[in-house]
Amino acid sequence: MGYSLCVLGCGTMGIAILSGVVASLEARNSAVSDSPNDGQSFPAQLSKLQKWELHTSGTSTPLAVPDPEASLPSRFIACVSREESVKRLKHTFHGRGSLSEAVEIVAGKNIGSIREADVVLLCCKPQLAHAILSEPGLKEALEGKLLISILAGVTMAQLKSWVSPTTRVVRAMPNTPCKIREGMTVVSTLQPGIDVELDRQIILNIFSSIGRCRFLDEKHFDACTALSGSGPAFACIFLEAMVDGGVMMGLPRAEALELAAQTLQGAARMALQAGAHPAQIKDAVTTPGGCTIAGLLTLEDGKVRSTIARAIQVASERASELGQPKR
Repeated sequence: MGYSLCVLGCGTMGIAILSGVVASLEARNSAVSDSPNDGQSFPAQLSKLQKWELHTSGTSTPLAVPDPEASLPSRFIACVSREESVKRLKHTFHGRGSLSEAVEIVAGKNIGSIREADVVLLCCKPQLAHAILSEPGLKEALEGKLLISILAGVTMAQLKSWVSPTTRVVRAMPNTPCKIREGMTVVSTLQPGIDVELDRQIILNIFSSIGRCRFLDEKHFDACTALSGSGPAFACIFLEAMVDGGVMMGLPRAEALELAAQTLQGAARMALQAGAHPAQIKDAVTTPGGCTIAGLLTLEDGKVRSTIARAIQVASERASELGQPKR
């Protein structure tokens, strides 16, 4: 038997995460049931089903998980505040004739749902976090459980001050491409404890189902917010500029968008290959006296490289101000 997962405040990102976890489990169940038993252990079978087979060093699978089944959810509870949201979630999860049917959707029952859960995913709006966690009886309901917060700007120190000392608090920061399971999630470093390896595997299973996952110290979260959180907006500026250039040279806009988007996606995937470096990819298509070097020099004239780097710097500095009291 696995654990019970409660998504507290199941909005856009909560739906994306829960959908990814459910879809990942469905794929696993289907593959395991359809394939013959070759004598492999459960972790070996599961590794074949991971979307991201080559994790970075920050997402290596722990070696001492006592029961791999315990790191997979067997029950799902989605908590919302309004009945209108219940109807919306039922339309999203129910009626598919799959594991999604098992998602329990409730309104205004935070404490009861948390009591029945083992892992709580906090996905409410950041400004509502304190009010929700301060609800009478909620601190007691969270005792001894794993609380994963995806709230931007709400620090570990703040979260720990609102819950019981026995609650294991973790901060995670997924980005918007998680909605299509191409996301990047950064998770705060776990504190030592008897449940640390199981907690680590639970977190990896959740966020690897919607993209990549890496553990980093919380001190890096502002930079991660700028790079992976704001990064899709910066990338889309560059994407739009490429499309406009194609249109300028006579391409239909739809085709220009397809060419540019697929080109950026392909280059990014190449950069994620083991041993690859963006400079190597750039040099591989830059021939002497060719069109690529001419275009690169134009970008350098416009200080594109330093402008993008400065954008990350400024966004990081702004991120450090989020969630702090206004002066």
